[in-house]
Amino acid sequence: MGGSKVLDNLQNVILVCADYNGLMEADAQTAEYARDFGHKISKFSSPTAPVFDRATKIWYLVDNAGGKVATDPPSYLI
Repeated sequence: MGGSKVLDNLQNVILVCADYNGLMEADAQTAEYARDFGHKISKFSSPTAPVFDRATKIWYLVDNAGGKVATDPPSYLI
């Protein structure tokens, strides 16, 4: 685990439950799934990468004001 205070902005924050967060850090298969769906990003990734909302089954782009707009899935998943 870790992070960067420089990257702490609304564009880089999503809310996940403690169980999923723990699995993202401890289980390689869950971490890969989380990366594919924008839930776990590298500090080198673009903050404009889409994020999948499992509850609504919609991909979103998140902005620095805390807003989101529906978008298409990333091309690597199509």
